[in-house]
Amino acid sequence: MVAYVVDASVAIKWFFQAANDEDDLELAIALLRAHQNGEILFYQPPHFIAEVAAVLARKKSSDEVRADLSDLLNFDLQGVENTRVYMTACDLAIRLNHHLFDTLYHAVALHTTETTLITADYRYFDKAESIGQIIWLRDLKPHLNHP
Repeated sequence: MVAYVVDASVAIKWFFQAANDEDDLELAIALLRAHQNGEILFYQPPHFIAEVAAVLARKKSSDEVRADLSDLLNFDLQGVENTRVYMTACDLAIRLNHHLFDTLYHAVALHTTETTLITADYRYFDKAESIGQIIWLRDLKPHLNHP
């Protein structure tokens, strides 16, 4: 089965489907549907829920946040938290001069067999693409059609 790590830049799109300013929304939704249909697995770092919830709390009403957070908590996510992931995330943060929360997603992908990070954060993607196991959301379409 295909496995991915999705960062908050992708996951937040699931909760702003009516927004006109969200790029690649259809791809993010297709990814979520494939997960809900049992076609792919999601492996996530420990801060994933908190990071997505923080954006929801900042941009939505209390009732919307509660409903969206409830949905998010019901997704079947495989949490990954271990010393190697944290060490790699710290190394990446220093090497790339980038925020640790972003590098944690990548570290999970790097330490989980046959798993790729999907991001819509071009700043991070541009810095980290050469490391591998990362894909820009926009480039996901062939992968969704042929897992």
